[in-house]
Amino acid sequence: MSEDPVLANYRQSIDNIDAAMIHILAERFRITQAVGAYKAEHKLPPADPSREERQIARLRKLAEDAHLDPEFSEKFLRFIIDEVIRHHEQARGNG
Repeated sequence: MSEDPVLANYRQSIDNIDAAMIHILAERFRITQAVGAYKAEHKLPPADPSREERQIARLRKLAEDAHLDPEFSEKFLRFIIDEVIRHHEQARGNG
């Protein structure tokens, strides 16, 4: 039995979106690693809680506008922020 063409089309779109998300995350982490190196060089703290809170509020609003669950978007962003901070601590020699 062959695959349903409508379902196959949806799945292809999902696969394309997943690939784009991986590339976007790779680029984001490439940049945040450079930020971590800069912070380490200039003896800046690995975390910036006030910026993090502003970013979370901004992205929660974007999520609401896009009809995406803001709780999910915050959890996702916090996961990324925690990983970035871990990288920054490693760059500083604390990880």
